Amino acid sequence: MKTTAAVLVELNTPLELAELEIPALKAGQVLVEIAFSGVCRTQLLECRGHRGEDPYLPHCLGHEGSGIVREVGTDVAKCKSGDQVILSWMKGFGHDVPRTVYNWNGRGVNAGGVTSFARHVVVSENRIVVIRRPIELRDAAFLGCAVPTGAGAVFNTAAVRPGQSLAVFGTGGIGLFSVMAAASIPATPIIAIDVNQDRLEAARKSGATHLIDASATDSVAAIRMICPEGVDFAIEATGRPSVMQQSLAAVRCRGGVAVVVGNARHGERIEIDPAELNQGKRLLGTWGGDNQPDRDFPHYEELVARGTMNLQPLMSEAYPLSQVNQALDDLECGRVVRPIIDMNL
Repeated sequence: MKTTAAVLVELNTPLELAELEIPALKAGQVLVEIAFSGVCRTQLLECRGHRGEDPYLPHCLGHEGSGIVREVGTDVAKCKSGDQVILSWMKGFGHDVPRTVYNWNGRGVNAGGVTSFARHVVVSENRIVVIRRPIELRDAAFLGCAVPTGAGAVFNTAAVRPGQSLAVFGTGGIGLFSVMAAASIPATPIIAIDVNQDRLEAARKSGATHLIDASATDSVAAIRMICPEGVDFAIEATGRPSVMQQSLAAVRCRGGVAVVVGNARHGERIEIDPAELNQGKRLLGTWGGDNQPDRDFPHYEELVARGTMNLQPLMSEAYPLSQVNQALDDLECGRVVRPIIDMNL
């Protein structure tokens, strides 16, 4: 059996569409027919060579998606043929099979435990979660990375409680879900900071109580006008080191917490004034919102099914797989918040 996939052959070059031969499933692997795949900024950084040397070229890409199970390998207990599933780079329960090699006219093409820029993919059992709620597959694709990373940073990493204050730096896909998660608690105030007016408007519709245009004002000073002592929590979702510093500066002394979610380019560094830490502030990292997929994804499904998390602000016109490079360009230029690939187009 063959599949059409978008393959990264060389860094900083367009992805190539290739007809790949699908290998026989190993124990613990699952064959999934992809319905939708999100296009994440992390994948953009990888394509553009901003994540450093890549020893696995050529390889498949995509780490959030949705689809239907078509075949299961031996020892797979988590799903069965016909199940609708979420695909994620986050590891859950089940077998961990880290590598697949497809055949491309005699040339090996590498893939990790999960990929989604293809019509059919071989996935490790622990990278899928069976969908249990009545949600659309298009919505489910975002539950593989965007929703759990943004919401998990609020629910799990920061553990925000009702009435606590929160600032979200960057209201793209990840930041919007941080805003929605905070609004569901509810946190107050919820301050959204961005340079893009459309994204700020999306944040307002998602539950932000205050908006700050970072292109027109000093973000930290503007936050202090709203919360003179600083906010309880700040979520950084831009990947810019200067903004990571701002997020720490924006939280209150003696207990304020800044959570860095965004991925910086390879080699970039941040400078921290030790006095910030001496004042009792904390700077935390997060591994994709610190989720346990089998525990947390059903909760996110429920929030989407109830309408508590509205995915419409992310929904742009879908791209066919043949336009994956256009999707990457549009994401890079800010023309869309979170591109999505529809494999039926």
